[in-house]
Amino acid sequence: MHLKKEQGWRSNEGKKQLLTLKPYVPGKSIEEVKKETGLTKIVNLASNENPFGCSEKVSEALSAFSKYAHYPDSRARQLREKVANHLGVKQNQLLFSSGLDEMIQIISRCLLSEETNVVMASLTFPQYRHHAIIENVEIREVPLKEGRHDLEGMQKAVDERTSIVWICNPNNPTGTYVNEKELRRFLEQIPKDTLVILDEAYYEYVTVTDFPESISLIREYKNSLVLRTFSKAYGLASFRIGYAIGNEVLMEKLDVCRLPFNTSSFAQIAAQTALTDNTFVKRSSLVNQKGLQQYYSFCDEYNVQYYPSQGNFIYIKPDKNLEEVFQYLFHRGYIVHPTKGGIRTTISSVEDNNGIISLLTEMLIED
Repeated sequence: MHLKKEQGWRSNEGKKQLLTLKPYVPGKSIEEVKKETGLTKIVNLASNENPFGCSEKVSEALSAFSKYAHYPDSRARQLREKVANHLGVKQNQLLFSSGLDEMIQIISRCLLSEETNVVMASLTFPQYRHHAIIENVEIREVPLKEGRHDLEGMQKAVDERTSIVWICNPNNPTGTYVNEKELRRFLEQIPKDTLVILDEAYYEYVTVTDFPESISLIREYKNSLVLRTFSKAYGLASFRIGYAIGNEVLMEKLDVCRLPFNTSSFAQIAAQTALTDNTFVKRSSLVNQKGLQQYYSFCDEYNVQYYPSQGNFIYIKPDKNLEEVFQYLFHRGYIVHPTKGGIRTTISSVEDNNGIISLLTEMLIED
């Protein structure tokens, strides 16, 4: 690399496509918001974290760990065994990552090239698009239909150069889902050398009976891959640990692009412990369903557009300026996520849900 004293790096160094991207800018901390607003209570409902924390067993397990000077187990052997048993898959069908953000990076780095393209929804998790741009591939975005993936339109967008089709299921930010019948029909039409990735980050919150049995689908369709995480229902977002499930050959290929020691010892212990507390996960899901009903009742009463959600969040489309809605809530202690066409808010406690709903009602009544 050549350096110029007066300019630092040469202006033509690096990937030109990065000029179209901006680094991820995290939201303000709770303390920053308190200082800015003068409020003593701030509720962050912008990141779809579990508002009820995580299993109490996690703290107990972590307190017994003391091998701070040692690298973590790069293969995550104990966690691998527990997840494999939990899902009923082989251990070599699993790959672990520092959250699903890193998994998306691993997959994109490993499978995408300038000769390929990717297909995804136009309103979905933005990291699919972000990493496609980094790898300088063509992005084919298909608009949602009534908040749902348009699988027919996505199938038409696939050609011999399509490397990956991304399906966020349930979809973030809309909370909608692709059912078993729709997905099977789609997989039958997709070329066998195109990878269909099912991002099931919110799987544990799903309650519908026709949601795809994705683990079974992996056995039938070798070109399918499932992503799951411990960040959401398990409440381990700060530990950054997620995983992929797929056929053994694909997992070995993806593992080449994984950094050594990419998941910490703490994350591995927390995840394998959280996996044993199914009561906590079920309770989180049950409370989430009750919270969603609070929002459904409000939206129905005030004729606010929304999509029924299978995640721990809801996407609503108030007939108001979205920036005004965000600021109105923000300066009253509630942080939500504004997105294209609507706002997404995490489902929280009854008290927090009512707090948001009361403020939204005030806005609507003021008109």
